[in-house]
Amino acid sequence: MNLAPKSLHAMVNLSQTVKKSELGARIVELVNLRVSQVNGCGVCVDMHWRDLIRQGADPRHLNSIAAWRESPFFDARERAALRWADAVNALPQRDDTDAAWGELREHFSENEIAELSFAIAVIRGWNAINVSLRNPLPVNPLPGM
Repeated sequence: MNLAPKSLHAMVNLSQTVKKSELGARIVELVNLRVSQVNGCGVCVDMHWRDLIRQGADPRHLNSIAAWRESPFFDARERAALRWADAVNALPQRDDTDAAWGELREHFSENEIAELSFAIAVIRGWNAINVSLRNPLPVNPLPGM
């Protein structure tokens, strides 16, 4: 995308900053994949699924993110992050953040919770941009994606 280059650059910078946070790349990418699934962004689902595969994730585990509550493949920290992602992504239509907060505090520091919330916000933004601007899912992935 070559439109709005200053805004695009700012989004890319925020995405890269979140990926380098103390959360770790796996948590960030699991959240990116889950939020993108919920928001129906095919470009983002494909990109984050492939990134997790490059990290060594088992495809079967990734296929179960849509049903993460029933899946045995995620540890308590990942489950807390996925629950927070679902709760924050549902705002303002639904507010489940109180229910998710206690579990989140068991596994994440205050700074990590802030980083996780930024991660959710930025992927939500990418989802909105890609879906609204009709950014097509390429049949052949772009280099580096």
